[in-house]
Amino acid sequence: MPNIKSAKKRVRSNARREKVNTLVTSSMKTAIKNFEKSVKAGNKEEAAGTLNIAVQRIDKAVSSGLVHQNKGARLKSRLTKMKNAME
Repeated sequence: MPNIKSAKKRVRSNARREKVNTLVTSSMKTAIKNFEKSVKAGNKEEAAGTLNIAVQRIDKAVSSGLVHQNKGARLKSRLTKMKNAME
């Protein structure tokens, strides 16, 4: 355990930030999985809606620094290709 006051505060703030970061990455992964399920089902309208949500969640993770910019671009490109292949 830390003895210095600033170190104690840092432990508390890190715990709060960890919760938020976990929430953002988890929601991104869930959105991607939901999109992939709708593509497998062959539902074009649902796939279009879930793609938009997945792209928003990826962008949020990239902007907060949880996912590297190139990985975010790669994920969005792959998801868009999957959607375009449906048509």
